[in-house]
Amino acid sequence: MNLKEHFRGWTAFLDRDGVINEKLENDYVKNWEEFTFKRGSLEAIVGFANIFNRIIIVTNQRGVGFGLMTEAKLNEIHDRMLSEIIKASGRVDRIYYCTATDSRAECRKPNIGMGLKAKNDFPEIEFSKSVMIGDSISDMEFGKKLGMKSIFCSDRLNNEFLGLWDLQFKSLSDFYYEILGKNN
Repeated sequence: MNLKEHFRGWTAFLDRDGVINEKLENDYVKNWEEFTFKRGSLEAIVGFANIFNRIIIVTNQRGVGFGLMTEAKLNEIHDRMLSEIIKASGRVDRIYYCTATDSRAECRKPNIGMGLKAKNDFPEIEFSKSVMIGDSISDMEFGKKLGMKSIFCSDRLNNEFLGLWDLQFKSLSDFYYEILGKNN
C-alpha cells in the first residue's frame, strides 16, 4: 500500500515553528512580518487537505508567557497564516497553542494536553490513526505518548534519538512528496 492510501482519513498534527514556518533561532516569531512559510510547506498543507481527515496545529508559544508578545499578536499571526492557507485552497481544522513557560504544564509539548483538547473537540480522532509531524524531540515524544506515528521533519537530521520517530524527512514538503510517491 502506498503512503497516500495509508494515511487517507487519518489526522495530521503539525508543529508550527520549524515545520510550517521558518524558525527564528534563539527568538520567537512575534509578528506577521517575522513569519515566513518554509519552502513548500504551504503547498504541502494544501495537499494534505486531500489526504488527511483532520489537520491540527499544536504549537508551544512561550514567547507570550515570557511577555515578548501578546496573545492578541499570536492570534493575529495565526489568523494571517490561516488566511494564506485558505487562499491557497488548503485548510487547518484547529490551532492549539500553549503559552506556559513551565515545561510541566499539561498543555506544553511533550505533555499531551493539546492532543486531548483536539480529541475532545473532534471525537472522531483516533490517535492510532494520527501522525505528529514536528522538528523537535518534544514533538516526537508528544506523538509517541498519544500512540501516534511520529514524523521528524528537519534539515538538521538527528540520529541521537532514533526510535522516537517512525519516518524522517528534511522538510514538510519532502514528506508530502513522499506521500505522493514523487521525488521532490
